Amino acid sequence: MSPEFIRAKILAAMPDAVVELEDLTGTSDHWKATIVSAAFAGQSLMQRHRRINTLFAEELRGPIHALTMELRTPDEAAV
Repeated sequence: MSPEFIRAKILAAMPDAVVELEDLTGTSDHWKATIVSAAFAGQSLMQRHRRINTLFAEELRGPIHALTMELRTPDEAAV
């Protein structure tokens, strides 16, 4: 799975997002995504994770084996 595809899918759902991706194993199937978006405001950590897991539900059945996430609002990222 390419980082461009992952980034594009996140930005399509959350256009204001700042997305950083790291291929954790060099095999393009274990990713760490750091996402900062105002869309996370008012959501618990579990709600944020569910939102991204739902977005990548199909990919998590196949080309993405693991997705580690850091999900913050702009205010949380500024701290």
